[in-house]
Amino acid sequence: MNTEHLKLFLDTFDDISYIDKGSLENYSHDETEDLRFLPHVVVKPSTVEEISAIMRFCNSHGIYVTPAGARTGLSGGALPVRGGVLLSMEKFNRILSIDEDNLQVITEPGVITQVLQDTVREKGLFYPPDPASKGSCFIGGNVSENSGGPKAVKYGVTADYVLNLEVVLASGEVIWTGANVLKNATGYNLTQLLVGSEGTLGVITKIVLKLIPHPKADLLMLVPFYDAAKACEAVAQIFNAGITPSGLEFMERDALTWTLKHFPDITIDVKENHAAHLLIEVDGFDLNQLFEECEKITAVLENFETDEILFAESHAQKDQLWTIRRKVGEAVKAYSIYKEEDTVVPRYRLPQLLVGVKEIGKKYGIQSVCYGHAGDGNLHVNIIKGKLTDQQWTEDLPKAITEIFELTVSLGGTLSGEHGIGYVQKQFMPIAFSEVHLELMRNIKKVFDPKGILNPDKIF
Repeated sequence: MNTEHLKLFLDTFDDISYIDKGSLENYSHDETEDLRFLPHVVVKPSTVEEISAIMRFCNSHGIYVTPAGARTGLSGGALPVRGGVLLSMEKFNRILSIDEDNLQVITEPGVITQVLQDTVREKGLFYPPDPASKGSCFIGGNVSENSGGPKAVKYGVTADYVLNLEVVLASGEVIWTGANVLKNATGYNLTQLLVGSEGTLGVITKIVLKLIPHPKADLLMLVPFYDAAKACEAVAQIFNAGITPSGLEFMERDALTWTLKHFPDITIDVKENHAAHLLIEVDGFDLNQLFEECEKITAVLENFETDEILFAESHAQKDQLWTIRRKVGEAVKAYSIYKEEDTVVPRYRLPQLLVGVKEIGKKYGIQSVCYGHAGDGNLHVNIIKGKLTDQQWTEDLPKAITEIFELTVSLGGTLSGEHGIGYVQKQFMPIAFSEVHLELMRNIKKVFDPKGILNPDKIF
């Protein structure tokens, strides 16, 4: 963005533009490692008309635009890597309507996910996708990344709840991508194409979400295993027993102990011989049925060597256990420089993935801390710099990550389950896709954004 274009932009959008040092630095990063890229200007529109005008202006002058929500992402999706305009959606923060008859909600993208969940719950309704950052992330970012979370194992990911989207295209045109109906076989599914597109195809300004009745009860257990791979094996066997938990999370020892050190107010007994834990939740409308499901799960676990199972006895204890799981990423980040991968495989292949990750780590002398949504086969691999030299970190880490992704794909998996590709993973896309696949995706991008101004240098 040259000086002339910046001046003209500021003259046109002066009342919603910010170029002070604090604003530029604040919007130069998300939660991806320590990466920072300064935009030329931060703009905070509050109407669809303003966004349309901004996109028309930037499209005509070839100015890059990076849409941003709460900037809690972990793949660099909101990084303004080529400067230009950082388009913040924070003022689009209203829940517009809740349709209790049709079980739908229409929301703007800047609504915090947990606020949306709590608001619909007051009416007995449930929006299940719940990423770890649900208390701060925006629902628009969830749509852009197709976020998941612990509840995805039973209820699905964000894409399973998006019915329709209002989108401002790169040209400034405003469209609705579909209809507010549960079935739609009319033409290409533009709605689902936009979900997970990471802000590269358009700017989402309204979201229509499907809701379901909120479960009345839940039960939660924490299961210590002496062998981490065996904990992963138990996951598939629970499903094979006919149980679909509402949450089934894996935490290896370091993930749990580092979190407890980082949050000393939380107390859980972790013994020296505990290699990993499974956090298992069931929910529904019949408490007796939930107790029966827990009994079946316990019967499955009897086939494995576990220590005493902790059953949460109160809402406070349930909240404590879930807090541990949700805070793992924060604890790991506080411990060391790290790089997180978001691998996903068919759940029965999870033990092979975990063992393979550890073998690759030994090969390169790299420590990893693993946790994730075991019920989905979604393993978050946090690679720790620790005592590695800068040279090892720079030269050996990309080799190790490449081998981890190659292993993942060989097991029938793919590069990202819920964090997206964004800026930091794009170099690995050829591991998962042929050039035919990638060219199809590039051509889709060109149709929506011929000049390539929207969220540049992401995915490809």
